[in-house]
Amino acid sequence: MTAAERMKIMRVRRRARGLRELRLVVPDARSRSVRRRVAASVARLDRRGEDEALKWIEAVSTFDADAAR
Repeated sequence: MTAAERMKIMRVRRRARGLRELRLVVPDARSRSVRRRVAASVARLDRRGEDEALKWIEAVSTFDADAAR
């Protein structure tokens, strides 16, 4: 059995279990140009907006932590 056939069988089994394969393509953080782009984006962030977002995240996470599991 070839590798392609084994992969096809594995995908069929996963689909039968309600799973779906998902492939992600993300920027390579090892790349100098990507790191420069990220640094430039971070430098443009509005500190007040970020503080507000962090406060909201903290409030929501505290709320979630109190919920029964």
